[in-house]
Amino acid sequence: MNNIGFIGLGNLGFPIATNLLKAGYDIKVYNRTKEKASALIALGAKSVTHPFEVASPGGIVITLVSDDAALREVACDEFAKALGKGGLHISMSTIGADTSRALALHHKQFGVSYLAAPVFARPEAAAAKLGSVCISGGTVEERNRAKPFLTDGVAKQIFDFGDDPGAANVVKLIGNFMISASVEMMAESFALAEKNGVPTQAVYEMLTSTLFASPIFQNYGRIILGKKFKPASFRLLLGLKDINLVLQNGNQSQTPLPMANLVHDRMLRGVANGNAELDWSSFAEEAGRDAGII
Repeated sequence: MNNIGFIGLGNLGFPIATNLLKAGYDIKVYNRTKEKASALIALGAKSVTHPFEVASPGGIVITLVSDDAALREVACDEFAKALGKGGLHISMSTIGADTSRALALHHKQFGVSYLAAPVFARPEAAAAKLGSVCISGGTVEERNRAKPFLTDGVAKQIFDFGDDPGAANVVKLIGNFMISASVEMMAESFALAEKNGVPTQAVYEMLTSTLFASPIFQNYGRIILGKKFKPASFRLLLGLKDINLVLQNGNQSQTPLPMANLVHDRMLRGVANGNAELDWSSFAEEAGRDAGII
Protein backbone atom coordinates (compact mmCIF):
# COMPACT_ATOMS: atom_id res chain seq x y z
CA MET A 1 0.00 0.00 0.00
CA ASN A 2 1.39 3.38 -1.05
CA ASN A 3 -0.99 5.50 1.04
CA ILE A 4 -0.01 6.85 4.46
CA GLY A 5 -1.81 9.07 6.93
CA PHE A 6 0.40 11.39 8.97
CA ILE A 7 -0.63 13.34 12.07
CA GLY A 8 1.69 15.90 13.66
CA LEU A 9 3.95 18.24 11.69
CA GLY A 10 6.23 19.58 14.39
CA ASN A 11 10.03 19.80 14.32
CA LEU A 12 10.33 16.05 13.75
CA GLY A 13 7.07 15.25 12.02
CA PHE A 14 7.61 17.73 9.20
CA PRO A 15 10.96 16.35 7.92
CA ILE A 16 9.73 12.76 8.31
CA ALA A 17 6.56 13.45 6.31
CA THR A 18 8.66 15.29 3.73
CA ASN A 19 10.96 12.28 3.34
CA LEU A 20 7.98 9.98 2.83
CA LEU A 21 6.61 12.26 0.13
CA LYS A 22 9.98 12.31 -1.61
CA ALA A 23 10.06 8.50 -1.39
CA GLY A 24 6.90 8.37 -3.49
CA TYR A 25 4.16 7.78 -0.92
CA ASP A 26 0.74 9.38 -1.21
CA ILE A 27 0.18 11.17 2.08
CA LYS A 28 -2.78 12.70 3.85
CA VAL A 29 -1.68 14.99 6.67
CA TYR A 30 -3.35 16.55 9.67
CA ASN A 31 -1.91 19.19 11.98
CA ARG A 32 -3.70 21.39 14.50
CA THR A 33 -1.95 24.43 13.00
CA LYS A 34 -2.98 24.13 9.36
CA GLU A 35 -0.34 26.56 8.10
CA LYS A 36 2.38 24.01 8.87
CA ALA A 37 0.97 21.73 6.16
CA SER A 38 1.32 24.27 3.34
CA ALA A 39 4.87 23.30 2.34
CA LEU A 40 3.87 19.62 2.25
CA ILE A 41 0.80 20.39 0.17
CA ALA A 42 3.10 22.09 -2.33
CA LEU A 43 5.03 18.80 -2.52
CA GLY A 44 1.85 16.81 -3.19
CA ALA A 45 0.38 15.98 0.21
CA LYS A 46 -3.32 16.33 0.91
CA SER A 47 -4.39 18.17 4.05
CA VAL A 48 -7.55 17.08 5.91
CA THR A 49 -9.75 18.78 8.50
CA HIS A 50 -10.12 16.01 11.08
CA PRO A 51 -7.51 13.50 12.34
CA PHE A 52 -9.55 10.42 11.39
CA GLU A 53 -9.69 11.60 7.77
CA VAL A 54 -6.03 10.67 7.23
CA ALA A 55 -6.93 6.98 7.63
CA SER A 56 -7.71 4.53 4.84
CA PRO A 57 -9.42 1.18 5.65
CA GLY A 58 -6.72 -1.36 6.44
CA GLY A 59 -4.03 1.26 5.89
CA ILE A 60 -1.24 2.88 7.86
CA VAL A 61 -1.25 6.04 9.95
CA ILE A 62 1.83 7.55 11.59
CA THR A 63 1.35 9.90 14.53
CA LEU A 64 3.98 12.17 16.05
CA VAL A 65 2.36 14.53 18.53
CA SER A 66 3.52 16.41 21.61
CA ASP A 67 2.23 14.37 24.52
CA ASP A 68 -0.05 11.62 25.84
CA ALA A 69 -3.14 13.82 25.93
CA ALA A 70 -2.71 14.92 22.32
CA LEU A 71 -2.31 11.32 21.18
CA ARG A 72 -5.36 10.11 23.09
CA GLU A 73 -7.35 12.94 21.54
CA VAL A 74 -6.56 11.95 17.94
CA ALA A 75 -6.45 8.15 18.42
CA CYS A 76 -10.11 7.93 19.43
CA ASP A 77 -12.94 5.57 18.42
CA GLU A 78 -13.55 7.48 15.20
CA PHE A 79 -9.88 7.19 14.26
CA ALA A 80 -9.75 3.44 14.96
CA LYS A 81 -13.00 2.84 13.08
CA ALA A 82 -11.62 4.69 10.05
CA LEU A 83 -8.50 2.50 10.03
CA GLY A 84 -10.55 -0.64 10.62
CA LYS A 85 -9.55 -4.28 10.36
CA GLY A 86 -5.97 -4.70 9.18
CA GLY A 87 -5.12 -1.08 9.92
CA LEU A 88 -1.79 -0.16 11.50
CA HIS A 89 -1.16 2.81 13.77
CA ILE A 90 2.54 3.65 14.17
CA SER A 91 2.97 5.99 17.13
CA MET A 92 6.29 7.84 17.05
CA SER A 93 5.46 10.17 19.94
CA THR A 94 7.42 10.28 23.19
CA ILE A 95 4.73 9.20 25.65
CA GLY A 96 4.25 7.03 28.70
CA ALA A 97 4.29 3.25 28.40
CA ASP A 98 0.83 3.03 30.00
CA THR A 99 -0.67 5.17 27.24
CA SER A 100 0.75 2.89 24.56
CA ARG A 101 -0.55 -0.21 26.30
CA ALA A 102 -4.01 1.31 26.72
CA LEU A 103 -4.16 2.37 23.06
CA ALA A 104 -3.07 -1.08 21.92
CA LEU A 105 -6.02 -2.60 23.79
CA HIS A 106 -8.37 0.10 22.51
CA HIS A 107 -7.34 -0.38 18.87
CA LYS A 108 -7.64 -4.16 19.10
CA GLN A 109 -11.41 -3.77 19.55
CA PHE A 110 -11.53 -2.35 16.01
CA GLY A 111 -9.09 -4.82 14.43
CA VAL A 112 -6.33 -2.20 14.35
CA SER A 113 -2.73 -2.93 15.36
CA TYR A 114 -0.83 -0.39 17.43
CA LEU A 115 2.95 -0.09 17.39
CA ALA A 116 5.14 2.23 19.44
CA ALA A 117 8.02 3.60 17.37
CA PRO A 118 9.60 6.61 19.12
CA VAL A 119 12.59 8.12 17.38
CA PHE A 120 15.92 9.52 18.56
CA ALA A 121 16.84 12.36 16.19
CA ARG A 122 17.18 16.10 16.10
CA PRO A 123 15.33 17.69 13.14
CA GLU A 124 18.40 17.86 10.90
CA ALA A 125 19.15 14.18 11.56
CA ALA A 126 15.53 13.27 10.84
CA ALA A 127 15.71 15.10 7.52
CA ALA A 128 18.88 13.16 6.64
CA LYS A 129 17.23 9.85 7.70
CA LEU A 130 19.84 9.28 10.38
CA GLY A 131 17.41 8.60 13.22
CA SER A 132 17.37 5.62 15.57
CA VAL A 133 13.88 4.16 16.04
CA CYS A 134 12.78 1.86 18.86
CA ILE A 135 9.80 -0.30 17.97
CA SER A 136 7.53 -2.56 20.01
CA GLY A 137 4.01 -3.96 20.10
CA GLY A 138 1.94 -6.06 17.76
CA THR A 139 3.42 -9.17 16.16
CA VAL A 140 6.71 -9.72 14.41
CA GLU A 141 4.85 -9.55 11.09
CA GLU A 142 3.24 -6.23 11.99
CA ARG A 143 6.53 -4.75 13.10
CA ASN A 144 8.11 -5.90 9.85
CA ARG A 145 5.26 -4.26 7.95
CA ALA A 146 6.11 -0.94 9.61
CA LYS A 147 9.87 -1.02 9.09
CA PRO A 148 10.02 0.07 5.42
CA PHE A 149 7.97 3.17 6.21
CA LEU A 150 10.25 4.01 9.13
CA THR A 151 13.35 3.53 6.99
CA ASP A 152 11.98 5.69 4.17
CA GLY A 153 10.92 8.37 6.64
CA VAL A 154 13.64 8.70 9.24
CA ALA A 155 15.45 5.57 10.41
CA LYS A 156 19.06 4.64 9.85
CA GLN A 157 18.66 2.01 12.57
CA ILE A 158 15.61 0.19 13.95
CA PHE A 159 15.75 -1.61 17.30
CA ASP A 160 13.01 -4.17 18.00
CA PHE A 161 11.96 -4.46 21.65
CA GLY A 162 9.31 -7.13 21.21
CA ASP A 163 5.59 -7.51 21.74
CA ASP A 164 4.97 -5.16 24.69
CA PRO A 165 3.70 -1.88 23.17
CA GLY A 166 5.09 0.08 26.13
CA ALA A 167 8.65 -1.24 25.91
CA ALA A 168 9.86 1.14 23.18
CA ASN A 169 8.45 4.11 25.11
CA VAL A 170 10.40 3.10 28.21
CA VAL A 171 13.59 2.95 26.13
CA LYS A 172 12.89 6.40 24.64
CA LEU A 173 12.34 7.90 28.08
CA ILE A 174 15.55 6.28 29.36
CA GLY A 175 17.44 7.74 26.40
CA ASN A 176 16.06 11.24 26.93
CA PHE A 177 16.87 10.98 30.64
CA MET A 178 20.46 10.02 29.81
CA ILE A 179 20.76 12.98 27.41
CA SER A 180 19.45 15.40 30.03
CA ALA A 181 21.77 13.94 32.68
CA SER A 182 24.67 14.45 30.26
CA VAL A 183 23.63 18.09 29.80
CA GLU A 184 23.65 18.55 33.59
CA MET A 185 27.09 16.93 33.84
CA MET A 186 28.51 19.17 31.13
CA ALA A 187 26.95 22.30 32.65
CA GLU A 188 28.47 21.58 36.06
CA SER A 189 31.84 20.71 34.52
CA PHE A 190 32.01 23.87 32.40
CA ALA A 191 31.07 25.94 35.47
CA LEU A 192 33.86 24.27 37.44
CA ALA A 193 36.36 24.98 34.66
CA GLU A 194 35.33 28.64 34.42
CA LYS A 195 35.52 29.16 38.18
CA ASN A 196 39.08 27.83 38.06
CA GLY A 197 40.13 30.06 35.19
CA VAL A 198 40.36 27.24 32.65
CA PRO A 199 38.99 28.12 29.17
CA THR A 200 35.76 26.20 28.73
CA GLN A 201 36.14 26.00 24.96
CA ALA A 202 39.48 24.23 25.37
CA VAL A 203 37.94 21.85 27.90
CA TYR A 204 35.11 21.11 25.47
CA GLU A 205 37.44 20.49 22.53
CA MET A 206 39.74 18.19 24.48
CA LEU A 207 37.03 16.05 26.11
CA THR A 208 34.71 15.75 23.08
CA SER A 209 37.61 14.55 20.93
CA THR A 210 38.83 11.98 23.47
CA LEU A 211 36.87 10.57 26.43
CA PHE A 212 33.48 11.90 25.32
CA ALA A 213 33.75 11.77 21.53
CA SER A 214 30.07 11.22 20.81
CA PRO A 215 27.33 13.33 19.16
CA ILE A 216 25.48 13.95 22.45
CA PHE A 217 28.49 15.59 24.10
CA GLN A 218 29.72 17.26 20.93
CA ASN A 219 26.38 18.75 19.86
CA TYR A 220 24.95 19.69 23.23
CA GLY A 221 28.29 20.90 24.54
CA ARG A 222 28.48 23.27 21.58
CA ILE A 223 24.94 24.53 22.26
CA ILE A 224 25.64 25.04 25.98
CA LEU A 225 28.89 26.97 25.45
CA GLY A 226 27.41 29.09 22.66
CA LYS A 227 24.10 29.60 24.54
CA LYS A 228 22.38 28.78 21.25
CA PHE A 229 19.00 27.94 22.74
CA LYS A 230 16.97 29.55 19.92
CA PRO A 231 15.40 28.27 17.79
CA ALA A 232 14.59 25.23 19.88
CA SER A 233 14.96 21.85 18.22
CA PHE A 234 13.18 20.40 21.26
CA ARG A 235 11.48 22.77 23.69
CA LEU A 236 12.24 22.85 27.41
CA LEU A 237 8.54 22.44 28.19
CA LEU A 238 8.55 19.10 26.33
CA GLY A 239 11.76 18.08 28.05
CA LEU A 240 10.06 18.66 31.40
CA LYS A 241 7.14 16.53 30.20
CA ASP A 242 9.53 13.68 29.42
CA ILE A 243 11.31 13.88 32.78
CA ASN A 244 7.94 13.85 34.50
CA LEU A 245 7.18 10.62 32.62
CA VAL A 246 10.55 9.17 33.68
CA LEU A 247 9.80 9.94 37.33
CA GLN A 248 6.27 8.58 36.99
CA ASN A 249 7.65 5.32 35.64
CA GLY A 250 10.23 5.24 38.42
CA ASN A 251 7.50 5.62 41.04
CA GLN A 252 5.39 2.90 39.45
CA SER A 253 8.29 0.46 39.26
CA GLN A 254 9.80 1.48 42.62
CA THR A 255 13.04 2.63 40.98
CA PRO A 256 14.82 5.50 42.77
CA LEU A 257 16.01 8.14 40.27
CA PRO A 258 17.88 10.86 42.17
CA MET A 259 19.52 12.30 39.04
CA ALA A 260 16.15 12.52 37.30
CA ASN A 261 14.81 14.49 40.26
CA LEU A 262 17.72 16.92 39.99
CA VAL A 263 17.19 17.39 36.25
CA HIS A 264 13.45 17.80 36.81
CA ASP A 265 14.03 20.64 39.28
CA ARG A 266 16.47 22.32 36.89
CA MET A 267 13.94 22.15 34.07
CA LEU A 268 11.04 23.26 36.24
CA ARG A 269 13.04 26.29 37.38
CA GLY A 270 13.79 27.16 33.78
CA VAL A 271 10.14 26.91 32.76
CA ALA A 272 9.09 28.97 35.78
CA ASN A 273 11.60 31.64 34.74
CA GLY A 274 10.04 31.97 31.29
CA ASN A 275 12.29 29.66 29.24
CA ALA A 276 9.64 27.09 28.25
CA GLU A 277 10.09 27.76 24.52
CA LEU A 278 13.90 27.63 24.55
CA ASP A 279 15.81 24.46 23.66
CA TRP A 280 15.58 21.92 26.45
CA SER A 281 19.34 22.11 27.01
CA SER A 282 18.86 25.69 28.26
CA PHE A 283 18.41 24.33 31.78
CA ALA A 284 22.22 24.02 31.76
CA GLU A 285 22.35 27.71 32.68
CA GLU A 286 21.03 26.85 36.13
CA ALA A 287 24.42 25.32 36.99
CA GLY A 288 26.11 28.59 36.03
CA ARG A 289 23.71 30.54 38.22
CA ASP A 290 24.44 28.25 41.15
CA ALA A 291 28.15 28.88 40.62
CA GLY A 292 27.67 32.66 40.45
CA ILE A 293 28.94 33.03 36.88
CA ILE A 294 25.60 34.01 35.30
